[in-house]
Amino acid sequence: MENPNIKIQKTELLSNNWYLLNKVTFDYLNKKGQWITQKREVYDRGNGAGILLYNKENKTIILTRQFRLPSYLNGNSSGMMIEVCAGLLDADHPEQCIIRETEEETGYRVTEVKKVMETYVSPGAVTEILYLFVGEYNTDMKVSEGGGLEQEQEEIEVLEWPFDKAYNMIATGEIKDAKTILLLQYAKINNLI
Repeated sequence: MENPNIKIQKTELLSNNWYLLNKVTFDYLNKKGQWITQKREVYDRGNGAGILLYNKENKTIILTRQFRLPSYLNGNSSGMMIEVCAGLLDADHPEQCIIRETEEETGYRVTEVKKVMETYVSPGAVTEILYLFVGEYNTDMKVSEGGGLEQEQEEIEVLEWPFDKAYNMIATGEIKDAKTILLLQYAKINNLI
């Protein structure tokens, strides 16, 4: 992971309240061969995983709806976001994480998932890599109502919708979450449903 054109000079911890916010001072060798000193704030919240659950036979998918404060602070009048099931890895492998999160958030116990891509969420300021998966579900896999964990103060609404309805909500702006858009487009391009 060594880039000879980058030299990290100093990392200062600005906050360790929810996750880590650091101020990083680094030297960067530009195209003119000059070393330029830059400072950036970098938010480290860990890596995450997301999954699009789909039922090929019924042509349905499972999504979630929950309040997201940052979206509310940036113009989302209700703060509610429609998203695929997702969560932070913590100490888990991405596949273990998404299987656990799927049951906690949606109430479905899946055992087989397929990783379809990795993406940086906002590489200009956030270190997070998001591992994205798809997985089939059916009614036999339903083991609880889902909704998230009370100890994490989660209040997650589970949505089972026709795939076409959700896909069209990208164009109407009702779905604005990047990981959800990526997975819905993946499903459309690859004819999963």
